[in-house]
Amino acid sequence: MPSEISLSEVTGLVGQEIGVSDWIIVDQSMIDAFASATLDHQFIHTDPERAAAETPYGGTIAHGFLTLSLLSAMSYSCIPRIREQTMGVNYGFDKVRFVSPVRSGKRVRAHFSLAEARFRGGSMLMNTYGVKIEIEDEKKPALTADWLTISQFDPKDRPDNV
Repeated sequence: MPSEISLSEVTGLVGQEIGVSDWIIVDQSMIDAFASATLDHQFIHTDPERAAAETPYGGTIAHGFLTLSLLSAMSYSCIPRIREQTMGVNYGFDKVRFVSPVRSGKRVRAHFSLAEARFRGGSMLMNTYGVKIEIEDEKKPALTADWLTISQFDPKDRPDNV
């Protein structure tokens, strides 16, 4: 997949996997920083000894929302930039499922498929991505989601064929 595409090419990618991100290691320092930022200090995330003794995970696990929040960084590493885009915004999620916990020290990466791309008004393109975050060496994904984003562009750049 090229690193940049034109606005007129986007709808032709619907139904295809458009990118696989770089691996990101989710270590204890990342988990602790997220716990501090979100005020979620539950022991399963922040106390390795207790988590090893009292959970089936063998140690701490990442917050599900931490894993979800990595999608932005993951998308930057693999989703082609739309040449005419002036701004992109997160519109939300239609569905998120936390399938498997991410243990501290594991690497994760995301697979993105473009499920839908539709123009809204004269200057916006709503993209729906099917996303799966893979955990290295594990069968089940960390999460699956339907992620909606909006690509803003100048109306004069809208393709004539849509």
